[in-house]
Amino acid sequence: MKFAATVCLLVSVGAAGAAAAADPFYIGSWTFTAAVVAPWADPQRKPDDTERARLMGKTVVLKAKEISGPRPFACAKPQYKVTDYGPDMIFQGAFDEMRRADKKADPKALAASLGFAGAPIRTLETGCEIDVHFVGDTTAEVGLNNYVYTLKKR
Repeated sequence: MKFAATVCLLVSVGAAGAAAAADPFYIGSWTFTAAVVAPWADPQRKPDDTERARLMGKTVVLKAKEISGPRPFACAKPQYKVTDYGPDMIFQGAFDEMRRADKKADPKALAASLGFAGAPIRTLETGCEIDVHFVGDTTAEVGLNNYVYTLKKR
């Protein structure tokens, strides 16, 4: 009986170790699939389309110790931290800035217009230039130069 209990204990410890060693949900290849003009962009000025055209269809690979992909997304030594943000804090606080400038600007509604359903919004701080906001486990969004880009995990 003791032998069976010991075997069960070792198997459960091994299973727990394997689960702990699994890659975080964000590790993998993410492809730019769409881009929309950001809600915070000046409506009187159309954002430059050159960067958007350059990024569409490209892939960013989030690895444990590196981010590879087109600039400015590549990063030699990311310092990952997953944080839950409210709608007012995503895109480096852009929606909160909008609300301070115009009380009618509602961060929850702005986030919902980009596909975020409720709060909190899981965000990957990379320690590099870009934060990644997750709509779901396989869909993420990033803000860059007055565009919001959608990335899909492959």
